[in-house]
Parts: sequence; structure tokens; C-alpha cells
Amino acid sequence: MSYAWIQESPPHWDRSKARILGEPPDVFGLGSYRDGDMLPGEWWRVEENGTVLGYGFMDCTWGDAEILLAVDASRRSQGVGTFILERLQEEALARGVNYLYNEIRAAHPDPEGLTRWLEKRGFKSSHADRLLRRSVKP
Repeated sequence: MSYAWIQESPPHWDRSKARILGEPPDVFGLGSYRDGDMLPGEWWRVEENGTVLGYGFMDCTWGDAEILLAVDASRRSQGVGTFILERLQEEALARGVNYLYNEIRAAHPDPEGLTRWLEKRGFKSSHADRLLRRSVKP
């Protein structure tokens, strides 16, 4: 596996995001965007041989960071999501973030599966549909 982790600067909505996140991206609560629209937060994409496999997003507020991960449906269960989560962890540590959290919205197609996946990686339920994990590894 030789994935590339590429920060988008500035981040913008494009066809690859629409393909992977869906259009409109209601699952992530991002709102509706058109090609070229600027996006909030920090975005990274994962590529393999020039093909976009997924995205990581982080928005830091008051020492914590909301994260999201999105993987191309054809590449799920192949380690891409874990790769994204590990890179987001590194980005959070570099910024001094205390906690990472992911809010699983009602529109998500598999909230239970995502919850289990995150819990296996150290996230714990905190409130509502939010899963939280200390940024610093034990």
C-alpha cells in the first residue's frame, strides 16, 4: 500500500468529493456545494497512483477537533479509512488537539457499523451521536 496524503489548500468542492461523499453531502452535514466552492476546515485527500480513494477533514475548535472520513465505496475494508484516521491523528497531535470527535448523523447509511468501527479504534460515546477519543495516544 502506497497511499499519498495530500493537504488541499485551499479546500474546495469538486467532482471527486461529490463521487465519494455524495451530492449533496447530507451524511456529513456539510450543506450543499457546487464545483469550485470553498470548504470550511482542513481537508486532505488520499490518492493511490493518481486515483482519489478518500478524504479526511478536521475542524479545530477550542482545543478539540471534529473529524470526518470518507472512503470510495469500492475501496472500503482495504485499510484506507484506517490510513485516514492515523493521518488525522498525526495532524491533531501536531496542532496540540486534546480530543478528536466524530458526529454520526442520522442520514448516515450505516451508523451502527461506523460506530463499531470507531469504537474499535478507541472512540467512546459521549453525547447525542458523537464519539470522542483523546488525541494523545496512551
